[in-house]
Amino acid sequence: MQWFGACPSCGAAGTLTETITERPGRAGIAASRQSVDSIPLGSIQVSESERLPTGIGELDRVLGGGIVAGQVILIGGDPGIGKSTLLLQALCNFQDQTRTLYVSGEESAAQVALRARRLGLESRAVHLVAEIQLERIAGALEARKPQVAVVDSIQTLWSEALQSAPGSVAQVRECAAQLARHAKKHGTALFIIGHVTKEGTIAGPRVLEHIVDTVLYFEGDTNSQFRLVRAVKNRFGAVNELGVFAMTDRGLKAVANPSRLFLSSHEKSVPGSCVLATLEGTRPLLVEIQALVDSAHTPNPRRLSVGLEQNRLAMLLAVLHRHAGIATWEQDVFVNAVGGMRITEPAADLAVCLAVVSSLADKAIRTGTAVFGEIGLAGEVRPAPRGQDRLKEAAKLGFEKVIAPRANLPRGRVAELEVVAVERVDQAVQALRNL
Repeated sequence: MQWFGACPSCGAAGTLTETITERPGRAGIAASRQSVDSIPLGSIQVSESERLPTGIGELDRVLGGGIVAGQVILIGGDPGIGKSTLLLQALCNFQDQTRTLYVSGEESAAQVALRARRLGLESRAVHLVAEIQLERIAGALEARKPQVAVVDSIQTLWSEALQSAPGSVAQVRECAAQLARHAKKHGTALFIIGHVTKEGTIAGPRVLEHIVDTVLYFEGDTNSQFRLVRAVKNRFGAVNELGVFAMTDRGLKAVANPSRLFLSSHEKSVPGSCVLATLEGTRPLLVEIQALVDSAHTPNPRRLSVGLEQNRLAMLLAVLHRHAGIATWEQDVFVNAVGGMRITEPAADLAVCLAVVSSLADKAIRTGTAVFGEIGLAGEVRPAPRGQDRLKEAAKLGFEKVIAPRANLPRGRVAELEVVAVERVDQAVQALRNL
């Protein structure tokens, strides 16, 4: 308690009176406790969410079949990789009866219109707002009531309720929360574009990814023609789904057969190259794994992997030495997944080991051979999920042999495909030598 003889503002004496006020926070909490009632989970009536296709097959695949009313989708990627182009194409694909709105905070209306004209898009039905103030954007959403909206980008928006600059943690969090609340209330499918840091993650607080329903990442080199879109979070579909696009002068085009992108174009087999039958979400893919084993010229041999987990590479080399008698302690080992792919599943273990063995022995793996399987520390080859789909993808692309775990051995024959079943890593190495 502090005593005042005079008002600290105007200096007048005898103008201050002592009063008792109740803290509003406690009253608010008490009121909320009285007003919330629980309901039995089994009594809630639910129905299958109707999906709205975007007209871009690969984007629909990543989203789980299309967009859902009220879904909030965050998409991030390096500058210039094609985020704005892809979403502008998606908006222009919707029919006239689907209300759309494109909110541009980074480009002027003329710049967006120029891009649409350059890509040859029919954009007359797309409404555009070039604004960065959140309250005005909310007003535009209320007036237009779009079924699908795009905000480009969240880091450019600012709210007059906060004093911090656009792009700050507080502004990004508040703007994203307000937009998500509006989308849920009015059933608007909302795409939010986010900037990324130099590490490739979405800039701003991690809570931004918790607010939204779906998080998509653009992958791939901006100097390359191909782009990959991966779902790392999806409340309405499977995670780790992958969409493959090619950047053309008419925008992003879906790639019909992505497996051919990640396979080598060598005229004949070369040592150190092994084809992996992998799985990205629900899609089976064939990816080339390359290994280079060379004599080390330093006391500490290098272990470098691109597109694969580096710590797992060191573990696999130790397993090869212990259980197959193949030592690489005096060699540098480099492993790469072709095409900018990022392989995270352990079913790539067997392909990595056989690629290393092929490079070390300077002997090419027979053309038309694919591999998959997880390797344990005891040297066992463990089964991979959905092995039947991997075998069918290999057969579809004309492969003749597949080295696979015995547990994934199909019950019947798969379309002129010979499956070599192995149980241990030394058996896989011996099968490779007998090809």
